[in-house]
Amino acid sequence: MIRKARVSDIKTIQEIINSYAKKGDLLPRSLNELYENIRDFFVYEEEGEIIGITALHITWYDLAEVRSLVVKKKGLQGIGTSLVRECIREAEAIGTVKVFTLTRAVSFFKKIGFKETDKSLLPQKIWGDCIKCIKFPECDEKALIYDIAIQT
Repeated sequence: MIRKARVSDIKTIQEIINSYAKKGDLLPRSLNELYENIRDFFVYEEEGEIIGITALHITWYDLAEVRSLVVKKKGLQGIGTSLVRECIREAEAIGTVKVFTLTRAVSFFKKIGFKETDKSLLPQKIWGDCIKCIKFPECDEKALIYDIAIQT
């Protein structure tokens, strides 16, 4: 089941994100940052356990970012796709016209309808998060964008 995150989920969300951040797969997030951005987060819960998370972060009037996508159990088909589609639905519902992501999972996002784009076309505002990355400034992620108007 996909649902919006609750305050009681934040410590679990942080544990999941930061375990992947240690491997260089995600940016680390502080508890403060997560509490401040709780409304961005969706969780996939199964039998009381959070096994997937993602967030939709608004970056500008027409642009939002899918970030912190994790499915912590391997072999579970469709959970990541469902979480990203939920972000797209919310972006459309609030009037955002484009959704982007920075990722190494290019083929996964392309299957959902994202297209590769040049990072320089995204607002400089997004690079504030990049300073927190252990790979900065040698980023190995690709920028992909989903244009809601074209896809719907």
